[in-house]
Amino acid sequence: MNDWRKIIVTENQKLFETMQIIDKTSLQFAVVVGENDQLLGTVTDGDIRRGILRGEGLDVPIHKIMNRNPISAQIGRKMSEYKGLMKSKKLKQLPIINEANQVIDILFIDQLETPINQNQVVLMLGGLGTRLRPLTNDIPKPMLKVGNKPIVETIVDGFKQYGYTNFIFSVNYKKEIIQSYFQAGEPFGVTIEYVEEEKRMGTAGALSLLENRPNEPFFVMNGDLLTQVNFNQLMQFHKEQQAVATMCVREYEFQVPYGVIETDGTDLLSIKEKPIHRSFVNAGIYVLSPEVFDYIPPDMFYDMPTLFEQLIEHGKKTSVFPIHEYWLDIGQVDDFERANEEIKELSQ
Repeated sequence: MNDWRKIIVTENQKLFETMQIIDKTSLQFAVVVGENDQLLGTVTDGDIRRGILRGEGLDVPIHKIMNRNPISAQIGRKMSEYKGLMKSKKLKQLPIINEANQVIDILFIDQLETPINQNQVVLMLGGLGTRLRPLTNDIPKPMLKVGNKPIVETIVDGFKQYGYTNFIFSVNYKKEIIQSYFQAGEPFGVTIEYVEEEKRMGTAGALSLLENRPNEPFFVMNGDLLTQVNFNQLMQFHKEQQAVATMCVREYEFQVPYGVIETDGTDLLSIKEKPIHRSFVNAGIYVLSPEVFDYIPPDMFYDMPTLFEQLIEHGKKTSVFPIHEYWLDIGQVDDFERANEEIKELSQ
């Protein structure tokens, strides 16, 4: 039984405090209570991400983010009734309350049944790794070891812990090294199919090589990333948004090293000394629905941003999933060295 008391927060706790609580537990959920543990609301990872996208600061009280009308159930009902309620309402968590509206337990669907995820995971592993030379002179970038295992094995493990075991590897540069190591996936408790790029196809273009198109939403991820994203939350977010394509994004900030001048003609209006600009940037992780294949041209280079642009142009629903968990793009030698330092903490 999960220790649900670890995810109890008060209405005036800050957003960043609640984020820390959610990230430190495996429950990905928090319950907001008032005096005497009365149920006031709930906070999911999705609530937090939507708040961030609205521009809410990390120091806002959590009552500005929480769901004020959570579904709960009274104590004393049969477990089958709770399970039926959770399935009918598509709930992952269910607060149990007494007649005084006090939280006395929290049920989690994962405790009641073991999820099986058939969604496929497409990993893009065909890059030359030019910026990582000479490390990649004799070995493809995804096979570089961070800690005691190749980068791509860490990625596979990350998906596997959430029940995703059906992989497609898109390979090109020194593909035989990847294929020899992973084979068909049996030694790693997964299944792996291979798509071989004869030329550079781009992140979206390589999807046109798939012999059997997925009939459910599927993941696409670059093979040079380390992350602790909860892939179940990402898939659920994609479905809730009813999106054709979802792009994971990271907040990126940079500081202008000069005073920025705002003018109106020749009039000086203001001076902002070394302002900090914040934007969302592409994090290289996607969830796509099968419909996207209608927009991917065959046998040509086609990158993922172009696919999203086409979907937007055709009026299709696209969404963004902000990542606040650990994320690192291993693009250069400095990033590789940093990854080997940080993997020690992530493994603890």
